[in-house]
Amino acid sequence: MTRTFFSWQRLAAAIAVLLLVVSSTGEARDLRLATTTSTDNSGLLRAILPPFEKALGIKVQVISVGTGKALKLAENGDVDVVLVHDRRAEDAFVAAGHGIKRRDVMYNDFVLVGPPSDPAGIRGASDVLQAMRKVAGSGARFVSRGDDSGTERMEKSYWQQLGIDARGAPWHVAAGLGMGEVLTMAGEMQAYTLADRATYATYQAKTGLQIMTQGDPRMFNPYGIMAVNPKKYPEVNFSDANALIDWLTSASGRAAISAFKPQGEQLFFVSADGKP
Repeated sequence: MTRTFFSWQRLAAAIAVLLLVVSSTGEARDLRLATTTSTDNSGLLRAILPPFEKALGIKVQVISVGTGKALKLAENGDVDVVLVHDRRAEDAFVAAGHGIKRRDVMYNDFVLVGPPSDPAGIRGASDVLQAMRKVAGSGARFVSRGDDSGTERMEKSYWQQLGIDARGAPWHVAAGLGMGEVLTMAGEMQAYTLADRATYATYQAKTGLQIMTQGDPRMFNPYGIMAVNPKKYPEVNFSDANALIDWLTSASGRAAISAFKPQGEQLFFVSADGKP
């Protein structure tokens, strides 16, 4: 009986080890991608990730947050790869040793949108700074992301260039929400907001907001991808992060991004040759 007990004990231990190995192997094939709400809310990731997952057998777990939060998750080793849109912060992230293999992936642009009534009178303005100044001067409500996203950082840069302190102003609402939610909120409040073109296009029909200002070179919005540095966090899934970076900047990935055209409109444009 003792011999039988120890046989079962050894069998149970062997099964436990096997399950652990299988589990670990499964986890190793699970890639954690921290990215902006714009790539998620616009529907882009739902269009381009399935072909990547099918081709390489890699499951991608998407964590959709603002750029600042995405970079913080990567800095802490809580994700394997980041796709964001704040070039200055991306360069600082790499320079600090948190990330490697940064590549340009795509770009679109920001648009300043508002209600059809246009209380600030900025419709058709080509200068985003002049338009933002008029919004502030009119007292019309402006909904900010307020989440340290790439979009909010761009908005803050406009206020800084204008010498306007929008924080706490009665007309400035810091939502602390993602792009889609902010657009919805701005539509309900009949307010202005700064948005990436792709998410705006996705939510336009729901919100009734219209583009007031676009085309200013200062509204250019590039996206970059980089892997978390495996020398800092050896446990990260660097091999799959590397595979995603290579795929997104390959002919297949670039074709998938270019083919994303909701309602026939191209919302993201691929960057030249996936350069650093």
